[in-house]
Order: sequence, then C-alpha cells, then structure tokens
Amino acid sequence: VIAAREVERLGAKPSFKGYRGFPANLCVSVNDEIVHGIPGERILREGDIISLDFGASFMGFQGDAAVTVGVGEIDSQARELMETTEGALKAGIAAAHPGARLGDISAAIQNYAESGGYSVVREYTGHGIGREMHEEPQIPNFGLPGTGQGRIRP
Repeated sequence: VIAAREVERLGAKPSFKGYRGFPANLCVSVNDEIVHGIPGERILREGDIISLDFGASFMGFQGDAAVTVGVGEIDSQARELMETTEGALKAGIAAAHPGARLGDISAAIQNYAESGGYSVVREYTGHGIGREMHEEPQIPNFGLPGTGQGRIRP
C-alpha cells in the first residue's frame, strides 16, 4: 500500500497488481522463494532473506526493479548467496556491450554463479522492458558465449 501510494503521488502508476492475475502491487519473496512471491501475513524473522520487486509505469513506459536484503543478522551462507547473486548480475551487465550476443551475457551470469559453487535458475529469465512489462529479448541465466540472437548495438 505504501509503495503504491508513493508512486501515485509522484505521478506514476503501479504495474504489478492485476498483471497476468497477480494480486498485489509488490512481489515479496522470502528465503527459498525464487520470484513473484505474494505478500501476506507471514512474519519475517531474523536471518530471513527477502526480495522486494516493484514495477511502475510513467508516461507510457514501464520500470521494474528488485532488491534483496537480509532481515537483521544473516548467516554466512545467506550472505555468500546474496553476494554471489549480485556478482552474477554485475557480470551479466559487464558482458552487455556493443557487439556482444545474448549468449555472452547468459554465459557470464552462469559462469560467475557456478564459479561460486551455485547453480542458476533455468525456469525464469531476464527480459527487456519498455512500453510493456516483459519484452524481448529474454535473457536466460545460462548459455554459451558467441550464441544467441543478434548483436547488441550501441
């Protein structure tokens, strides 16, 4: 409610509620929930990991952002998971340069995660965003360098 109210106060509109039947303005995923968790009456506890994902539209364009944080003190395993996940994201962003292919981005994400002893989620992808919430290209978290549709243009 707070997020939706603040976004509306700034002249934008929350995007998630009602999108493909989603019942809330904010995705709240706790611990082992991968993505698109539905907020509810659950009580968060010290050591939980929580991901918050929010989308809004403004002047005909969509925005979508997420953040993952620990609740209070988290154990070293949870901290390492969060650091590896953020590192994989940064590796994918670094691989997204003019001339690169989507497989280069996907491979960078996969290689970073696996070098830390983790696997990647294969059932969900990154995605383009613009006038629609989910646009092409889809960017898997796994792939082979030098493969994938087209090349990134400047």
